[in-house]
Amino acid sequence: MKRIITIVATLLFAIAVFPQRPVSWSSADMYLAIKKLNVLGSVLYVAAHPDDENTRLIAYLSKDKLYRTGYLAMTRGDGGQNLIGDEQGIELGLIRTQELLSARRMDGGEQFFTRAFDFGYSKNPEETFTKWDKNKILSDVVWVIRKFRPDVIVTRFPTTGEGGHGHHTASAILANEAFTAAADPNRFPEQLKYVQPWQAKRILWNTFNFGGTNTTSESQFKIDVGGYNPLLGKSYGEIAAESRSQHKSQGFGVPGSRGESFEYFKTTGGSEPRNSLTDAVDISWNRIPGGGKIQKMIDAIAAKFDLLHPEQSVKGLTELYGAILSLPANPWQVQKLKEVKELIGQCSGLWLDAYTNDRYAVQTDSVQISFSVNNRLGVEAVLNHITLDQFDTAFSAQLEKNKNLNFSKNFFVPSTKNISQPYWLVNKMEEGYYNVTNQEKIGQPDVDPAYTAHIFIRIYGREFDFNEAVKYRHTDPVRGELYDPVVVVPPVIVSPDQLIKMSRDKNEFQGILSVTPKKQNITAELDSLQTQEPDSYRAIFSPSRMTFYEKEKARMVNYDISATKDNAYDFLLSGNGATAIKSYDLHEISYDHIPHINYFHDASVVNRKLDLKTYNKTIGYIVGAGDKVPEALEQMGYEVTLLTEKELARNNLGRFDAIITGVRTYNTNDWMGNYYDKLMQYVEDGGNLIVQYNTSNFISNVASKIGPYDFTISRNRITDEKARVKFLQPDHPALNFPNKLSEDDFRGWIQERSIYDAIKWDQHFTPILSMQDPGDRTDEGSLIVADYGKGKFVYTGLVFFRELPAGVPGAYRLLANLIALNRKKAF
Repeated sequence: MKRIITIVATLLFAIAVFPQRPVSWSSADMYLAIKKLNVLGSVLYVAAHPDDENTRLIAYLSKDKLYRTGYLAMTRGDGGQNLIGDEQGIELGLIRTQELLSARRMDGGEQFFTRAFDFGYSKNPEETFTKWDKNKILSDVVWVIRKFRPDVIVTRFPTTGEGGHGHHTASAILANEAFTAAADPNRFPEQLKYVQPWQAKRILWNTFNFGGTNTTSESQFKIDVGGYNPLLGKSYGEIAAESRSQHKSQGFGVPGSRGESFEYFKTTGGSEPRNSLTDAVDISWNRIPGGGKIQKMIDAIAAKFDLLHPEQSVKGLTELYGAILSLPANPWQVQKLKEVKELIGQCSGLWLDAYTNDRYAVQTDSVQISFSVNNRLGVEAVLNHITLDQFDTAFSAQLEKNKNLNFSKNFFVPSTKNISQPYWLVNKMEEGYYNVTNQEKIGQPDVDPAYTAHIFIRIYGREFDFNEAVKYRHTDPVRGELYDPVVVVPPVIVSPDQLIKMSRDKNEFQGILSVTPKKQNITAELDSLQTQEPDSYRAIFSPSRMTFYEKEKARMVNYDISATKDNAYDFLLSGNGATAIKSYDLHEISYDHIPHINYFHDASVVNRKLDLKTYNKTIGYIVGAGDKVPEALEQMGYEVTLLTEKELARNNLGRFDAIITGVRTYNTNDWMGNYYDKLMQYVEDGGNLIVQYNTSNFISNVASKIGPYDFTISRNRITDEKARVKFLQPDHPALNFPNKLSEDDFRGWIQERSIYDAIKWDQHFTPILSMQDPGDRTDEGSLIVADYGKGKFVYTGLVFFRELPAGVPGAYRLLANLIALNRKKAF
């Protein structure tokens, strides 16, 4: 009886990676992959965030030493800043997840995550663990170690704090504890249903010399990772630069490096290495009983490999597959079967494609999926059949050399098919971690594909199941052919114009819903809400019932809600006789360097009654790295004009009551220095210039002068969003007009208070607020104000860009006061 082995696209966690174009290997890639078959060693790198990893070391380990190499990031980078757009929080985490996956495709590593949420900068691990739930995240690290089974674990940061960020130190603490815990069957025994305990040989700290801190020493174990790979035509420093430069949202583009480059290591657990990272680890086939014959077979295949005719190695690879299959069961056996199967497909020149011409597969509608198979190098191959869900082609065909076999099939999408939501967003998250309850999902970096085609091909007498994620194939007139994920969506998408409505004076608010059909000939009704207090509101929709004859042709629905108190409301959708159900809003994120991202949010709105008074009307907003402050300003009743360089050059600035610079404006717009004099003249003539934070670090500094008097942007920040705020100038207009502020206005803030605060300011500046993180020194630089001529200049590190979209009332009231600082009559 013949055996059919099915192996997922990437072994450990059924990883589904969606590069924007399918990748075909070169003969050099194939030869390296054959050589890698004889290496049974693995290294797991551990740190806290996307961009923390040492891409040069990962590239060296993966492509020179040919180890199986992984990177475990504690978080998806949700709490960082965004240099390329206005996405924050989970949206930024989605972007940075794809940037990491893109980086791994370049440096050859595999990517894993824990459930930890990046809640922003943390000054120490104790603060970090108050939100992460240390035991839960430790269990995730143990799980990944038991699944990946690394021979060596390497941490980016030490347990002693030199890494600065509390998340950095926490990642090292967790890795070192997991080094021991993963081998203990009494720790997290619920995992043993799926995995076995595992003891790595050693755990090392990859010491560093950056950011003004040098932790390296010539007494430490070191290796040169700066070599050149002639098969790839690049040094590992060049590969690393390509990988690291994928972190575009963080502005991490770096140049390639060439020449020797040493990495240093300090042992923190297990035996110390003397000659290599894997000292005292058998990384040959001898670690598997009966494996000696496998090594000889691989050597023979490598010796005979023809760069011009890789297909000549396919028969030997199929025989190798059978030989490995006959070995005793072992995780390395499974891993090498996966590698051999991939090599067979690549050396055969097989083109396997399953795609749609529509981005969306709509519940209760049909989607056409096309299949294409081509035996480009003419190996002995027969297509046995293709399956997808319950469909089976039930036919076989000889695959002739370089001839396409194409066909299409319509598939009904039942209402029970899950929408394409990232698995970590399915359940409501906790403050410091995603609520993932499926043990086997933990560690998985990406979403599962909406559909997977199983293409069964018999090659030289052995059948292989090649799994292909169904993708959306389309052509961009500039970028050419692209592949993106297929997204399963509900029949109707409901998109509120704003997620948070700030109502002034009374709890009445209005809004607009965009109702978009994803299929044609459908009726939808929006006439009810779901809330925790159903008797506390009255709602009117106009229109409430709609019939759609064309898909994607949206209708606008006006709604008016009167409520007795602040509340959250889910919009319920019914139609065609169906019971009213929760509706969803589809969020789309698109950047050229990563696949198209989609995720769903409940179609809902939160109303907040806001005691807000405003003074002044017109705002000029100079766009920086991207934020959602302008939308909040419009909710407050201001008239907002977005200013780019062109508008700044042409506009008479005197028509604006206040000008506000977006976050990182001076970091991202090198032309701001050209308008310093014009902006200062605006202030001197009675204007009000409010500058939000800019960064000062080794990645990005301000090149131009900002204010009328000197001050320095520091890296000081207040990370405790509950830190007590003291009023240094209780009578200052910033705290009194038009809104009388109190400590209550600083309740309910999220993530942090301020970042990149001012220090060393000129005596003309007045500090307004004082704050202090637990155990840290007092910071008075979050808000400084200066008179200049007839006007006002403000620099603030206060995180309005986080608080306003979150609907924090005090942030609205304080910003209104800052905008009113230049009122004409005396206070």
